Amino acid sequence: HQYTLFQNITVLDNVAVAPVKVKGRPRKQVEDYAISLLEKVGLGEKLKSYPDQLSGGQQQRVAIARALALQPDIVLLDEVTAALDPELVNEVLDTVRLLAAEGMTMFIVSHEMGFVREVSSKVVFMDGGQVVEAGTPQQIFDDPREARTREFVGKILRH
Repeated sequence: HQYTLFQNITVLDNVAVAPVKVKGRPRKQVEDYAISLLEKVGLGEKLKSYPDQLSGGQQQRVAIARALALQPDIVLLDEVTAALDPELVNEVLDTVRLLAAEGMTMFIVSHEMGFVREVSSKVVFMDGGQVVEAGTPQQIFDDPREARTREFVGKILRH
């Protein structure tokens, strides 16, 4: 998986390219911010590396830093750990935990239920493209109102 990184440019340039080219921000300012983001996601030593020199988890963290470089109000993370080797999942989840702790608004689509419960302020349970139930993590996981939600939670808690 390439996590939509540009393979022909360094990690630093992958993170800096959009703010410079799309937003017209000064390159030096953008690079300084990109370096701080890469340090935040644990990749400060990989600035000059190319994507194919990184693990899947490292590439995913570069992709997260690249999204943050545009200073969005909200970040969509769609199955952020889906294609990762199980041993690499935690390094990406740790990055998302850090962002949550800093107050970043995130819309997270995930099958990692323990993680969802841990970092979410609101959980929306969907089935077949329809919202079944929404509430706090405690309400959804401990006291679901809808039968379909109870069925789902019952299955995940048994495994």
